[in-house]
Amino acid sequence: MMAAEDELLLPRLPELFETSKQLLDEVEGATEPAGSQIVQEKVFQGLDLLEKAAEMLKQLDLFSRNEDLEEIASTALKYLLVPAFQGALTMKQINPSKHLDHLQRAREHFINYLTECRCHHVAEFELPKTKDNSAENHTANSSMAYPSLVAMASQRQAKIERYKQKKELEHRLSTMKSAMESGQADDERVREYYLIHLQRWIDISLEEIESIDQEIKILRERDSSREASTSNASRLERPPMKPFILTRNTAQAKVFGAGYPSPATMTVSDWYEQHRKCGALPDQGIVKETPEEEFRKAAQQQENQEKKQEDDDEQTLYRAREWDDWKDTRPRGYGNRQNMG
Repeated sequence: MMAAEDELLLPRLPELFETSKQLLDEVEGATEPAGSQIVQEKVFQGLDLLEKAAEMLKQLDLFSRNEDLEEIASTALKYLLVPAFQGALTMKQINPSKHLDHLQRAREHFINYLTECRCHHVAEFELPKTKDNSAENHTANSSMAYPSLVAMASQRQAKIERYKQKKELEHRLSTMKSAMESGQADDERVREYYLIHLQRWIDISLEEIESIDQEIKILRERDSSREASTSNASRLERPPMKPFILTRNTAQAKVFGAGYPSPATMTVSDWYEQHRKCGALPDQGIVKETPEEEFRKAAQQQENQEKKQEDDDEQTLYRAREWDDWKDTRPRGYGNRQNMG
């Protein structure tokens, strides 16, 4: 009896789906920072509800891989979106220490959603590489060090087409949303509405997987570079090796020596300190001048320089006056009188 009452108190699948969808819309349209407590609480609550919905879908066995799209009921189509919603909310989790785990988990959810859509022939698209099929194409990809220009152009064109299709689907959803919320849409309109949702989330999942793969590659390269730098630092921190002599045997080393000067026995600082104690340095024994004597010496040098400059000025003035007197007594052309007419 108690078990039956507990089952009645549990939320039903439509309630779980609608509540989690509403939480996802609130998180995507939130004006608060993504790492704020309000947003993260909604993210965790939405993931919990979607986990319960996924478990309930598994127990009900609502979808089968052998079913075609036409065999699925119109009201059940929306539950195919559960793994896509899980991936979107997992991407909203903010935890730097677990960021790589969140990316891998979100990619797994998106891959599950795309696999379900491909099995039921919702749309025609190429499934991204997984751990299983990436090993098959490793040999072909390793032969090409860089992607060709044709492949890059085709990828760019595919992105543009996906973007245009996504915008068109969003426009169609906005026009049909009022009829769906009012409950006036017939079964055909309901089916079309959820099929458009499925196609839109296929485009979103493909874009998210592409960005996730790029980010995972960057994070792994960063971790590998950190490990390399750490190993190099540990290698540099090793204690220095003691010098050793390369000889055939100890007896030959004692007789003939090492063949090159012996290793240093002290540093330059030790040598300087030893000679300083003995008083054998060149500058020892020389009396150093006090600051007052240095100042007096500098003032005397400056005074001598000024006096010398004044004497030079007097001599220059004396020479100039003598030159003026000489020109006064000897006018121009005074000594050139032989060739005068």
